[in-house]
Amino acid sequence: MKGTCTLKLQIGIDGKSYEVEVEVLEEDAAQTNARPAPSRPLAAASQPAPAAKAQAPAAAEVGDETKVCRSPVNGIVIKVNVEPGQAVQANDLIMVLEAMKMETNVTAHSAGTVKQVRVAPGDSVKVNQVVVEFA
Repeated sequence: MKGTCTLKLQIGIDGKSYEVEVEVLEEDAAQTNARPAPSRPLAAASQPAPAAKAQAPAAAEVGDETKVCRSPVNGIVIKVNVEPGQAVQANDLIMVLEAMKMETNVTAHSAGTVKQVRVAPGDSVKVNQVVVEFA
């Protein structure tokens, strides 16, 4: 007695997540656990899995957008060039991020004094995440 069942699997290829349906042939219970190769290709319907909703930065998290610096990309912090209490000028290098083997320089949008650095080298950051606060 043979039957079929369909399994849903989620797989990742090149950084993208896909939901795949695979038809599995069920063998007679009297047979061994070894399954013979299927006599026909298995049908697989591939469609991208729904992307996880990225949480938008809460407006309440930071009152004044001019007092923060946000990450422009998803990536890893490679180097932090500022520390709390340090004065910076517009376009001064704040930190370097790596995303997809490319480095991105994050610069100050205006002059100010660093109040808090929220990340450290090696940390993962998401796009629009606050990385530095200014006084």
